[in-house]
Amino acid sequence: MPGTLSDTARAILRRAGGRQGAALPDNEAFDLAEALGFAVPRRLFAPDAAAIAGLDLDALPGDRVVIKAVAPGLVHKTDAGAVVVVDRNRKAVAAAAADMAARLGGDDAAGFLLCELVPHETALGGELLLSLRWSAAHGPLVTLAPGGIQAELLAERLDGGRAAAVLSPTLDFAAQLGVLDRKTLPQLLERGFRGRPSPLGPNGLRRLLENALRLAAELLPDPLMELEINPLALTGSGPVALDVLARPTTEPCREEPGRPLHKLDNLLRPSSIAVVGVSSGMNPGRIILRNVLASGFDPANVTVVKPGTNRLDGVRCVPEIAALPGRVDLLVVALEAARIPGLVDDVLAGQSAESLILIPGGLGERSGSEPAAERLRVSLAAARRTPWGGPLINGGNCLGVRSLPGRYDTTFIPDEKLPRPRTAETPLAVISQSGAFAVSRASRLTSLNPRYLISVGNQLDLTVGDYLSHLDGAPDLDVYACYVEGFRPLDGRRWLAAAASIAARGGSVVLYQAGRTRAGAAAAASHTASMAGGWQATRELAEAAGALVADELADFEDLTRLSCLLHGRRLGPRLGALSNAGFECVAAADSAGSFELAELSATTNERLDGLFRRLRLDAVVGARNPLDVTPIADDAAFAAAAELVIGDPSVDVALVGCVPLTGALRTLPAAGEDGLAGAESVASRLGRLWADTDKAWVAVVDAGPLYDAFAYRLEELGIPTFRSADRALRLLDLYTRHRQLVRQLAGASPRRTAESTV
Repeated sequence: MPGTLSDTARAILRRAGGRQGAALPDNEAFDLAEALGFAVPRRLFAPDAAAIAGLDLDALPGDRVVIKAVAPGLVHKTDAGAVVVVDRNRKAVAAAAADMAARLGGDDAAGFLLCELVPHETALGGELLLSLRWSAAHGPLVTLAPGGIQAELLAERLDGGRAAAVLSPTLDFAAQLGVLDRKTLPQLLERGFRGRPSPLGPNGLRRLLENALRLAAELLPDPLMELEINPLALTGSGPVALDVLARPTTEPCREEPGRPLHKLDNLLRPSSIAVVGVSSGMNPGRIILRNVLASGFDPANVTVVKPGTNRLDGVRCVPEIAALPGRVDLLVVALEAARIPGLVDDVLAGQSAESLILIPGGLGERSGSEPAAERLRVSLAAARRTPWGGPLINGGNCLGVRSLPGRYDTTFIPDEKLPRPRTAETPLAVISQSGAFAVSRASRLTSLNPRYLISVGNQLDLTVGDYLSHLDGAPDLDVYACYVEGFRPLDGRRWLAAAASIAARGGSVVLYQAGRTRAGAAAAASHTASMAGGWQATRELAEAAGALVADELADFEDLTRLSCLLHGRRLGPRLGALSNAGFECVAAADSAGSFELAELSATTNERLDGLFRRLRLDAVVGARNPLDVTPIADDAAFAAAAELVIGDPSVDVALVGCVPLTGALRTLPAAGEDGLAGAESVASRLGRLWADTDKAWVAVVDAGPLYDAFAYRLEELGIPTFRSADRALRLLDLYTRHRQLVRQLAGASPRRTAESTV
């Protein structure tokens, strides 16, 4: 098993320090792995084919040996024919080496490594891939996956493409083991298969991962960027590293200089605001100004920077930044990108603002704009070294921020296009790199009124992780919905730490990460990059941190809704379901997922039977779960049946399916008491039931657009509402398992990382 960084390992890495990022030659990589405590094969090194004649082949056991070409830059040796197994005699070895050198052609071999042939099982579970690597976003990571020459293929076909497990030494170790335990490979390693004993022995997998995580924390990113062992053969005497890839660090990894993140309070809850880029007509700056005022911000504390005008929309105007009446908490900039560096220089020279929101794009994300973005970063870094500390910058290329606690809205979407919700504030923060995504979700989540809607933009300064960290622990927030396209250096680690902290106190973080393709990873030298790249790593780590990860954009929306509307409600594994359509009852049973159908109590069954007798349905249906109340049930009977099922003591969560086409239910808009809002309508009755119980349940309205108003009415009453039973149960199941993990994390105090367990 691996140990700590020995003097021998340090010496090997020091010698490799000047090789400009090239992987260590195989002989040195094996020496390094051995110095780190991994078992490796016995081996001999020959600098060229001729030198093989002088090797003592008797030093290698067995009748056969493995010959590997040592060639810089050649990693996938099997594909290139740079690995062969031959009889252990000098003639066969020399001939194989000569043939290999000729086959490599332009890839000149720097020598040959002769290794003992280590007997081991090559079937699934007999060979592992174990990787330690530095992630620009997340820091040190450990990857465990099926190994061997078909590692990528196995990882893609096992567990829905999620066979590779990614762990971090900074996250709770027990939570990471919980995520790992759902995969096929760990089950084979710990429990054996078809009578074969566990190849790692009792607690062997845990010890292997603990030591790998400890090494990752110590080695990465300096002096090592990556160490990949593939395969790590599981033999009768323990794991043996049969092939090793090692990449030393070429330059130190520097964290960004300290930023005055306490000034996020100035941005999110400003006492004064200035706006630049407001025209006399209706441009984005003018829309921003009007949105700020319409949100209730005191116009006496708003200033417009606009020469030639004294007042606009009842707000004072000044001709330039230097004329602002003191330092403002927030400066909103709606100018073209080319003018931004000069304006920021003016702000820095006068120390005129504690925070800025840069609306325009074209600052680093567009080709040719890099010099302007770099100039801005240099100026900002200089200000950060002053006692003032400089401002924080949100953006550029952002749609703005809406802050209900701050009483302002700097998005440039007119109110008629995105009306402000009239519902009560929802303890939700939406943090999105894409402004269009943020406002499109806001327009769809009609029953929610987020306290914060934050468009981060290209993260020139402030990041998604900054916002999540700052808002962690806010007493007015329970749910954090994050849309991420890419993390700034080490911001993924910062984001994960905040997500874990939020989960530990019982909150929910919902994540959707875009940009998941493997473009670029296919050309990577190691197997790890293609099997556990950015998206795969983020997903594994986010789940271990207690976040709720959405695979689809529609899932993100619905999981955010569930997290808000079900927060604080009781959950559990036993499902109760009812519908007025038989097909939906069947769908509920088929789509139960990890739920078990609850066995209704005798009391509930008796009351349901009485209800069916009153409806004259007792000859057609009986009390059961899922419960079919048929289309004959009217508003009162439907709601009464739902109340009985949800209230049953054996039911933890419930699904209430209402196919609204029956004439017995009031499910269409109409005037007065006959409408959806009438006190006796099924919607109103279900709304009262929602208010009277603390159990989690969802509604389903499986019908066309004619019944959108009915579904919207249920949402207005706070009931999570779906348009199909299978989708409702899939996401309710995912949310329920997420809350179970959150409860476990909230109960695990103090939090234990891998480093704290060894």
